Amino acid sequence: MRKAIFAFSLLLASLACAPALSAQDDGAQSTIKPATPSHFYHLKLVLQNLDADGKVVNSRTYSTTISTERGTRDSIRAQTRIPVNTDTQNTKQLTWVDVGTNFDVDRVNELDRQLAFHINADITSYVGTAPIGGSTFLEPVTHHNKWESSLLIPIGKPTVIFTSDSFDSKGATQVTATAAPIP
Repeated sequence: MRKAIFAFSLLLASLACAPALSAQDDGAQSTIKPATPSHFYHLKLVLQNLDADGKVVNSRTYSTTISTERGTRDSIRAQTRIPVNTDTQNTKQLTWVDVGTNFDVDRVNELDRQLAFHINADITSYVGTAPIGGSTFLEPVTHHNKWESSLLIPIGKPTVIFTSDSFDSKGATQVTATAAPIP
């Protein structure tokens, strides 16, 4: 009789715990999301210098492949060092100037027919030289543009993402982005 009561108590206890265990399992399964496949895009960035009328006087194109995979960061680095004569007496007193373009892209996500991403742009260009005080030495002059932003652009359509007026002229510098899906 004691064995029968013990067995019956175990049966009741197991039946009482079964719904709780089932609810925990269902909850754990519902929080797991299926992995979304990564999509790849060809990102084309065009750096343009504009004159006072807004016409393009210089253009540079940079491109890379970006992905919606979490944690990826894509970078473009295009840099050079140029020698600049900094002495007006033509004694070949050279100074080296670093110029170039850097782009960093991360946090890429698709939203309908648009692409969201975060981008850093760092652009340095050589302009010329200017005298220092009344001396015969010249100082290299550079333009330095630095932008950072989270963006949402239409897929397949060129979009101006950054623009800045020049300090020494009526011109401007701008960056246009185009993202095209890679099948």
